[in-house]
Amino acid sequence: MWKTILRRLLIMIPEVIILSILVFLLAKAMPGDPFTGSINPKADPEQIHHLMKLNGLYDPWYQQYWHWVVHLFHGNLGNSYQYQEPVSRLIAGRAGNTLWLALFTMILTYAMALPMGVFAGRHEGQLPDTVIRVYTYVTYCIPFFVILVIGIWVFGYILGWFPTTGSISPNANGWAQTIGSHLTHILLPGLLGALFGTVNIVQYLRSEVIDAKHSDYVRTAQSKGVPSKDIYRHHIFRNSLLPIAAFAGYSITGLLNGSIFTETVFSYPGMGLLFVNSIIYRDYTVITALVLIYGILNLLGTLLSDIILSLVDPRIRID
Repeated sequence: MWKTILRRLLIMIPEVIILSILVFLLAKAMPGDPFTGSINPKADPEQIHHLMKLNGLYDPWYQQYWHWVVHLFHGNLGNSYQYQEPVSRLIAGRAGNTLWLALFTMILTYAMALPMGVFAGRHEGQLPDTVIRVYTYVTYCIPFFVILVIGIWVFGYILGWFPTTGSISPNANGWAQTIGSHLTHILLPGLLGALFGTVNIVQYLRSEVIDAKHSDYVRTAQSKGVPSKDIYRHHIFRNSLLPIAAFAGYSITGLLNGSIFTETVFSYPGMGLLFVNSIIYRDYTVITALVLIYGILNLLGTLLSDIILSLVDPRIRID
């Protein structure tokens, strides 16, 4: 397996190179510049022209790309035009918030989806199955940002149970209050993200459980007198996890990429909100760095899904 993983990682190198070129060209093709309006809306055009020339934005694209790649190999992602600090330090300061939010959302998603999917499949056609199916259909039809807005309105403003902005309270002192404040700030966005993320997992798992419980090996186990609880635990559940494991890697990396909506609506200072602000202010260095990171995460998600699938079912080998 390790040789296969190494080969897959080597194959990703040309993919990352092509991705970096496309990302760089698309960022440069955006209208506007990072200086107009960010300094002074009434700034002298000559001053803008001088800043553009000083930062090499008038150089040919291949020359700008080469300088960017050289700096990239030295661990330098450039400086942010908007925040006036190194991009690597800027992203590192936001990555922790995004990582904790994504991890919390993933744990809640699978903790809710797996029991719901098995329960719905086990009680096919009964009232619990109908309730879960209605839940998945309704949730699937509502856009994610609408769920976020409704959640903020109900639980943040009407009930006042959770904070609606930021990642930590300014009044938090000490490690206990800091951890508690972080938890209260990610609880509502994590819960709303988990409610939306359970839909596909529940539907897939329910279908697989229904197919598995009518299969021959389950009938054989039942004829031998194996308890129903053991059949679902050792036979049906494990085989039903295969399609879930097939896109588990995409789900994990997708949470990091898909936090843009959540962080924007909640004004949560993570990588997603940073990405939106960098687009608004034409902060090219931040845009290219973040899109490249997101692209690499998607490539790693493909490999991670294959690894998880091979761990769940040893008969499957990645190649």
